[in-house]
Amino acid sequence: MISCSSAGEITFKKINVIKFPKIKLRTFWIFSAIFIAFFIALYIYQVNVEIAERYLIKGYQEKMAELSKENKILEVYSAQTASLDNVTELIKELSFEKTDKIHYIQVLDTQVVAK
Repeated sequence: MISCSSAGEITFKKINVIKFPKIKLRTFWIFSAIFIAFFIALYIYQVNVEIAERYLIKGYQEKMAELSKENKILEVYSAQTASLDNVTELIKELSFEKTDKIHYIQVLDTQVVAK
């Protein structure tokens, strides 16, 4: 910093400057190369992970679409199976008979087993 006094003298004051340690140019380039190689490897790893995750997501989406189609088919099949016409046909195939009177077994008071 420069300052002027009244007599026309110029005085210089020392300014504190941060001094960085001196490193050799060869050391700088070696650390720079290691630094760049590390970040290139990190980038390749991240891209690989991203591609793997996208591949899995695509597979899951295809599986979801397949299951959705199968679910719709099963809903239609369930509706057809539960229709009244199919139930009556199933009853005829299983040889069920229509009952007129229902007779219940009567148990006396506290007896569980009859002799």
